[in-house]
Amino acid sequence: MSSTPDSRPSGDATSFGHVARLARDIVPPMHPAGRPFVLGAAAATVLLRGLSRRAGLLGAIGTAWTAWFFREPHRVAPERAGAAVSPADGTVAEVREAVPPPELELGAGSMLRISVFLSVFDVHVQRIPMDGHIARVRYRAGKFLSADLDKASEENERNTVLLETTSGERLIIVQIAGLVARRIVCQVNEGEKVNIGSTYGLIRFGSRVDTYLPLGSRPLVRAGQRTIGGETVLAELPDSTRDPHQESPFRTEG
Repeated sequence: MSSTPDSRPSGDATSFGHVARLARDIVPPMHPAGRPFVLGAAAATVLLRGLSRRAGLLGAIGTAWTAWFFREPHRVAPERAGAAVSPADGTVAEVREAVPPPELELGAGSMLRISVFLSVFDVHVQRIPMDGHIARVRYRAGKFLSADLDKASEENERNTVLLETTSGERLIIVQIAGLVARRIVCQVNEGEKVNIGSTYGLIRFGSRVDTYLPLGSRPLVRAGQRTIGGETVLAELPDSTRDPHQESPFRTEG
């Protein structure tokens, strides 16, 4: 009886593919904005290696850390109607009512603000919290106070994005520079359609990201909680049967 060739991959091929997948999970891709920094660190390492082996080793460690800092890991957004995911990895600094940034010219009405603080050890790319399109993008120069201070939301350099969701709600995402950060990167333009969990920007080194949501949204995180950008649900937006003007448990500014 004739036999047909076995089309299944060999054990070696299967093992290699498994190892490759593990490597991709352990070493995530790097955001393009980090490439000049990594190349510069690598060039410095070569020069230092010419001076001494120890200096070259320190340079290599610095190069590896720089590449790690600019990592952009794959994230899977939850399939949950009315859910806004965190735009950033970090620690929730506060959950309260606040007036949105004045540069958007939305008036003095308050929204629910959830602030996430990013240390230098966190992933520093920012992600879109819900499906929709970019209505406005505004940059404002400012100070470089420590990003864990409440007044950093009002006084620090920032880039503000107004997102109109597919359901017609308005969300605001604010990238805020910190004590070390000196460069905010925003990769979206007004009118552009965006998807939940997709990367839209980067803040270089310690920073803060504020998310403003409609009043009546139900927050699902609290101060001190860790968030994963693109995956952790920050809040559920109000549905059509809920009164958006109902009393909120969060105090307003002032």
